[in-house]
Amino acid sequence: MQQVGTRELEQGFGDALAAAFELAVTPAIFGFLGWMVDHQLNLFPVFTISLSLVTAGYVTWKLYRNYSHRMDRAVAERRAAWQEGA
Repeated sequence: MQQVGTRELEQGFGDALAAAFELAVTPAIFGFLGWMVDHQLNLFPVFTISLSLVTAGYVTWKLYRNYSHRMDRAVAERRAAWQEGA
């Protein structure tokens, strides 16, 4: 029983680290690509800022959506377990 709790805790830490990495690195990569486009077109910082902000917004929305789906699923599972016990 102790191993199950430890495994779930470690999985949670791994998921959080992956989300943090995605939230930080993905906009940085797209910002760099925007900087390269800006450098070629002499438009600094139009593409750098716009690509970074759009990517950060998308990643935030995606993380929120996944979190909401997981929480809805957990509520449904708990409700079903409670109804079976009643």
